[in-house]
Amino acid sequence: MEMRSLGGSGVRVSSLCLGTMMFGSMGNADRDECVRMVHRSLDAGVNFIDTADAYSRGESEVIIGEALKGRRDDVVLATKAFNPMSRDPNHRGSSRRWIVQACEDSLRRLETDCIDLYQLHRPDENTDIDETLGALSDLVRQGKVRMVGSSTFPAEAIAEAQWCSERRGHVRLRCEQPPYSIFVRGIERDVLPTCRRYGMGAIVWSPLNGGWLTGKYRREAGGVPDESRFARLQRGAWRFDSPGAERKLDLIPQLERVAADAGTDLIGLSLGFTLSHPDVTSTIIGPRTMEQLESQLPAAELQLGDAVLDCVDELVPPGETISRTDVAYEPRALRHVAKRRIART
Repeated sequence: MEMRSLGGSGVRVSSLCLGTMMFGSMGNADRDECVRMVHRSLDAGVNFIDTADAYSRGESEVIIGEALKGRRDDVVLATKAFNPMSRDPNHRGSSRRWIVQACEDSLRRLETDCIDLYQLHRPDENTDIDETLGALSDLVRQGKVRMVGSSTFPAEAIAEAQWCSERRGHVRLRCEQPPYSIFVRGIERDVLPTCRRYGMGAIVWSPLNGGWLTGKYRREAGGVPDESRFARLQRGAWRFDSPGAERKLDLIPQLERVAADAGTDLIGLSLGFTLSHPDVTSTIIGPRTMEQLESQLPAAELQLGDAVLDCVDELVPPGETISRTDVAYEPRALRHVAKRRIART
């Protein structure tokens, strides 16, 4: 499997990264199968594993810790913090208080003495980035974290963090983890160029757009398959009657024809598309079952030609995100009326 440089960190990671959001009660409750999936990935050449404390409320990290016994030194291990871990209002976010505790909790669950890449799962609009980077810098100096990154940060937040690191003497964000797929190309406009400007790696998530780009969702099927992620997580935003969903349903057969002409399937085309961007370091695959893992691993060896990528561009133009429901982060001013209007009495 191809190894790529993770920005300017000097660390080399596999072009496919094993994402483990589906390990545990959120997806696959069979821990033994999850462990086998980790081992199968490592045997296939994957050396990069990504998890988060919030995945199955820590269970994913526990599974990874078990699976890596005896093989920890062969893996670049990444995890994240920010999302709520309890009802306690201080068991979330990017404050110094929580980051220090969350890191210790992740180290314990992962059964390791150091996290290779510790990431901020989302921007925290309630915390000064100087406070957050100061805490992360201390963790690096203490040897508990080797490098730090962000996840789903808009370009302006990445630039602000880099500015703060330079002027305050903090460690720098070494990579960003944004959503990216044929259906979600917004990061081509700003996030990927910003990562390039600051020498950051980019490890992209949801390259199959939550299952849309596997071909399992079709208009003629008349609904959401019972075993699909949409059905299990009951996400109302994934309805077939939204404008974005309608366009996706129209595009899937066309993309399947492009894939067939390229000698692959829709999964291969979708993963290969993300890996073809020069600013993408690694693509996170997030299988729930061994069967799903086996269907995605071959994409590491696939190389799509310019003619194939041109066909994709004709169907979904560069920089376009089809559905608003796929925008993973929006500032509070867009989400809350009170943040964009002056209160009047």
